[in-house]
Amino acid sequence: MTYVPAPSASQPDFGIYERMESRVRSYSRGMPRQFTRAAGVWMYDSKGGRYLDFLSGCSTLNYGHNHPILKQALLDYIESDGITHSLDLHTAAKAAFLEELETTILGPRKMRYKAMFPGPTGTNAVEAALKLARRVTGRQLVISFTNGFHGMTLGALACTGNAGKRGAAGIPLSHVSHEPFDNYFGPDVNTADLLAQRLRDPSSGLDAPAAILVETIQGEGGLNVASSAWLRQIAATAKEHGALLIVDDIQAGCGRTGKFFSFEDAGIEPDIITLAKSLSGLGLPLALTLMRPEFDQWEPGEHNGTFRGNCHAFITAAAALKHFWRTSDFAHDVQRRGQILERRLQKIASNYPGQISVKGKGMMLGLDVGSGALAASIARSAFSRGIIIETSGPHDEVLKFLAPLTIDDEALKTGIDILEEALTGVVAGAHSLAAE
Repeated sequence: MTYVPAPSASQPDFGIYERMESRVRSYSRGMPRQFTRAAGVWMYDSKGGRYLDFLSGCSTLNYGHNHPILKQALLDYIESDGITHSLDLHTAAKAAFLEELETTILGPRKMRYKAMFPGPTGTNAVEAALKLARRVTGRQLVISFTNGFHGMTLGALACTGNAGKRGAAGIPLSHVSHEPFDNYFGPDVNTADLLAQRLRDPSSGLDAPAAILVETIQGEGGLNVASSAWLRQIAATAKEHGALLIVDDIQAGCGRTGKFFSFEDAGIEPDIITLAKSLSGLGLPLALTLMRPEFDQWEPGEHNGTFRGNCHAFITAAAALKHFWRTSDFAHDVQRRGQILERRLQKIASNYPGQISVKGKGMMLGLDVGSGALAASIARSAFSRGIIIETSGPHDEVLKFLAPLTIDDEALKTGIDILEEALTGVVAGAHSLAAE
């Protein structure tokens, strides 16, 4: 077995972080290293440790760290004194991105959308989508789903299911109904039928919604996958009741499932789509709210933000679309690699029948180990061996694999081998303790 070089045991002084940075930080607590550089699928710490990145900035780095083509496009633009920040002015950088979006992504899919740049983050895109849906319909209620995650600002947070994150708001989070996601009650209950029944019943207590907001795969919620049939039924229900269908594709989009949009296999046409994370391709902040033209009912300046004109991100986003998405080759390779990953994870899970299962789709897969404590121990063991990975789910019980989509087969195999060894050791240790 080929191993990644182990991280160094020697550590720099972290005093500056303890003195200056808020205790709200989270990832650094489980990965106490000072990272200094990164390239492709690798990250390096200040003492020479090297790590395979199976987190990818929570799917912000689908094309890996510092992809040379994207990096060169940005360097060339900076060298030419290109505009850095432009509010919503017309710039050559924005035009390049919009043209690439139209010709490479939307046009071939026969999709007609207007693009809105609401601010730099995913939660900005969701807030704009919610506000627009309420403006268009004149309604207040939004339907979202159990275990959904849509952002940390108040409107998006109201649509988020996680109790800990919701509790930090400090105020009531209202005008949202959290309905059961696909398979929430198991395979014998069609939750799309339940929603349709409630909306058709004038005495159900469920008001007519402005929007139905859904992730096709719930990234933070534990890699729960909505079936194509369920998504089509939800889309039909939204249309029947005059609600706008919003697909939050912030984590599952930009190729993570094997197609640029995660909903393509379902054949649905959302009224609004939110994108962020890997949209810029290089980790630069960029978010996008796509709306069908008939719903572009904003008044000028009615919803804006200072940092909606990140020209550096426009440049790298245009380069990413041009390099990776002009042909179907990259998508096919992601699908092939996702099949490799799924086969390996299914093989690992088969060693623990009834205890471990595989969840997710494409290159957005995970192992549900049934316990948050067990998943955390496996993640720590993997990190000590040179793998960066996180957990998700209601109890953080799912090990979530978000390797860069560009990872080569050998690095993917190496990473899975190491993770399997970490899992085997932790599970064996847990069984030994239970037997004592």
